[in-house]
Order: sequence, then C-alpha cells, then structure tokens
Amino acid sequence: MATVKRSQVCNGEDEEQEDQKMEQFFALIRNFQEARNKRKNELRQREEKINNKKQNKIRRLDDEQSSWVPTFEWSDFTQEIEFRRPSIIFPTSYNKKEDKKKSEEDDVLDLKLSL
Repeated sequence: MATVKRSQVCNGEDEEQEDQKMEQFFALIRNFQEARNKRKNELRQREEKINNKKQNKIRRLDDEQSSWVPTFEWSDFTQEIEFRRPSIIFPTSYNKKEDKKKSEEDDVLDLKLSL
C-alpha cells in the first residue's frame, strides 16, 4: 500500500507540474498573439496616417487654383524688346568641310624638288 500512495503522490505532483507547464505554454502563446496583433494595429495606423497625409496633400493641390489668369494683348507682341544685359555675340558660321581642306593643305609637307 505504501508504494501505491507514493505513486499517487508522485503522479499528483507530476500532474500539477504538467498543468503549470501547460498554463505557461498557453500564456506564452497568448502573449505572442497579443504582441502580433498590437504590431499589426500599429503598422495599420501608420499606413493610414501616411495615406491621409497624401490624400490631404492631393486635396490641397486640387483646391489651390490660381486666382491670376494671364491675358495677352496684341501690343505685347509688337513692342521692341529691351534686354537688361548686352546680347552674347555668337561666332559666325562657316563651312567645316572647307576648313578641313585648308588645314590638310597646310599640314602637308612640300616634297617637290626644284632646281
């Protein structure tokens, strides 16, 4: 009988330990799920804020319309234009082929022998 009581006591303690381990395991799982859900919510809120900022910016751009509308008259195009600075003097255009021929003629050595 003594052995039966001892085995029951040991089994009772083992069951208690197993129950505690199971409770710890499930507590870890719950904590993990809570942390995952919290992080998902944080990311979702961050995305919503970014989207709201973009939408507000787009709305502001759409709402802002220029109050000034340019109008032109014929006199705007017929008047002489006065520049603030003197105009830049551009070099005169020339034919590049002729220039190359001249440079080739100048570079060639005179190999004619004369007496």
